[in-house]
Amino acid sequence: MIRVGIVGGTGYTGVELLRLLAMHEGVEVVTITSRAEAGRRVDEQFPNLRGYYQLAFAEPDPGVLASCDLVFFATPHNVAMQLVPELLAAGTRIVDLSADYRIRDAALWSQWYGEPHASPDLLAHAVYGLPEVNREQIRQAQLVACPGCYPTAIQLGWIPLLARGLVAPEGLIASAASGASGAGRQAKVDNLLSETAGSFKAYGAAGHRHLPEIEQGLGDVAGGPVAVTFVPHLLPIVRGIHATLFARLLASPPDLQALFEDYYRDEPFVDVLPAGVLPQTRTVKGANRCQLSVIVPQQRDTVVVLSVIDNLVKGASGQAVQNMNIMFGLPETAGLEQIGLLP
Repeated sequence: MIRVGIVGGTGYTGVELLRLLAMHEGVEVVTITSRAEAGRRVDEQFPNLRGYYQLAFAEPDPGVLASCDLVFFATPHNVAMQLVPELLAAGTRIVDLSADYRIRDAALWSQWYGEPHASPDLLAHAVYGLPEVNREQIRQAQLVACPGCYPTAIQLGWIPLLARGLVAPEGLIASAASGASGAGRQAKVDNLLSETAGSFKAYGAAGHRHLPEIEQGLGDVAGGPVAVTFVPHLLPIVRGIHATLFARLLASPPDLQALFEDYYRDEPFVDVLPAGVLPQTRTVKGANRCQLSVIVPQQRDTVVVLSVIDNLVKGASGQAVQNMNIMFGLPETAGLEQIGLLP
């Protein structure tokens, strides 16, 4: 039985971890932290968990966390990097859902997050937790940086094309839209129902923090620099990401449908839809699954890939559990076989 701690249990990714781990037969959650809610029972804050947990939220205690086999950080940036060095020194393995260890270049991280990195020496040791690319490194990792939601959907869409050198790496365009839960659980006027319902808008068009992560990951696959134009949007839904990806083909394309199907044939959480079927966010809601389709409109020189995920599952907590399963030699699908919710 894997003894697990969760730092940051009151946000959407924290409660999603609790939901998924409640059905995982190989895991015991022994502590979950929240400074604001310390002493309050978890099932008082989240009644959907009644009967599954007897825990109360606790103040973060490095000694208690260090006694765990693995600690998830479901926190904003700049929290994990304060505690991770001490936990790693104690032999505890880490899956960080924040952005603290996703970018290998400390100066680049500081440029996008506006502060110095507290443990830059660990950046080179963190394994980027996209299983479809780094599964073997994840197996031995002590520190896994779980990918962001937009980067997961976008990279999984482009990876087969870049890995085969079929598209121009300098002209990639991603237009992607997320449900409101992607902004977190804190109160913001822009995320109120009355502000988002019946509306659709772009944000972060001049530059979004997920861009360097996307370019770093795709560059690793392409074997050299890539340049991505990334514009995120806010959807008037709670969960889901829909990414529409454009790239210029370098030659007459092979059978791209067969290419994608073959590339992801053995991936349990990537589903390449039949030719002509386009993915919808509703079909992956609640599931640790990315659904993809690939088309070449009018048979010209632009390929379009459509990619959908649930931003809280494959885009965050589900992928974190997937990483944990790999790290501890468990079946990769353990605790993650939920089917998407319809309607």
